[in-house]
Amino acid sequence: MKQKAKDFAEKAHFGQTRKNSDAAYITHPIRVAERLETEGFSNELVCAGYLHDVVEDTPFEIEDIEEAFGPIVTKLVAAHTEDKTKSWQERKQHTIDTVKHADKDVKYLIVADKLDNLLGLEQDLRKIGDAVWEQFNAGFDKQKWYNESIAENMCYGIADTDVPAYFGEFSEAVKRVFGRG
Repeated sequence: MKQKAKDFAEKAHFGQTRKNSDAAYITHPIRVAERLETEGFSNELVCAGYLHDVVEDTPFEIEDIEEAFGPIVTKLVAAHTEDKTKSWQERKQHTIDTVKHADKDVKYLIVADKLDNLLGLEQDLRKIGDAVWEQFNAGFDKQKWYNESIAENMCYGIADTDVPAYFGEFSEAVKRVFGRG
């Protein structure tokens, strides 16, 4: 099932590139899925890692995920898919609320995604400096608020023993990129 999800994501994201680079977009979902697999999470969660941006950023719809991968993967992908008809602020607040109140598998997916994005942003800042912020719908201050809010809420409601190491890595990356702490 994991290979099927990877293949599906590669097809869906074909021709797309990452912000600020010419790197194939698929490198991001692959890294997210690999992080989840390294943690020993379920096949369904790893599949959701590959597929997490498909509905948001390609012509495929949630029904396509459901048909190909079933209800568990679909629930995970749907929980992490932003409604692009809403404003940036509304979408990000929804993600913050989701990461605070969702079950731990959804939290694991969201934070793995946000960590990979933040590590990429950190590399871009080293390469091109503050010009990187021009590529975003929201600048430094709003990005800082968003990422700090994810960090503040990601562990809410889960036992310390269920918090993966990369949650700490995310908190540290937020501090490095946004200069807090």
